[in-house]
Amino acid sequence: MPGGRVYLDVDGVLCPFEPTGTTAWGHPWEHIRMGSYLLSYAGDLIRELNALSGRPGVEFVWLTSWEDLAPRILCPAVGLRGTSWPVLRAADVADSPTWWKWDAIQQDIERHGPERVAWLDDQLNYDAEARGWAELLGRNMLWRSPHPRLGLSRRDVAEVAAFLAGTESAGQDPTGGEVAYRAGRGGDGA
Repeated sequence: MPGGRVYLDVDGVLCPFEPTGTTAWGHPWEHIRMGSYLLSYAGDLIRELNALSGRPGVEFVWLTSWEDLAPRILCPAVGLRGTSWPVLRAADVADSPTWWKWDAIQQDIERHGPERVAWLDDQLNYDAEARGWAELLGRNMLWRSPHPRLGLSRRDVAEVAAFLAGTESAGQDPTGGEVAYRAGRGGDGA
């Protein structure tokens, strides 16, 4: 059955750091203030993630330093229907000598055994060990590491959707870019 688990980061992925211009989706950034923090996001991305998370067999998991704040505060603020998604926490892998997210995702995959895994985190481009592990999983793992000032693009989300649907053939995304089924690096903002 198509589907799988999607591990989602917030900062740099869902909400880029100090973005400028328009989103990779072609629209102005939406902004909300949370205390002294100005949070920017692409409304189109939120709508696409809501649609993707509603597909049968697809389960999203929070893998972010926001931890419980993501479902409790971020979701209502931006309209993301992720308040019931599981949250992986740094404290659960506190004795880890490596990046806590890498340990947390490994433990979660062991525990739940999803056939397909998508890991969306802007830090993957900067952690060679975690990226190498993700690449070892081959066709069962798709990872995207968007530019932290751009966040996930339409192309990134289309690739995740095709991967979770079990579609292995290339197709066109609405922006005209190739959508390829592959494990590896992405998030060029296209």
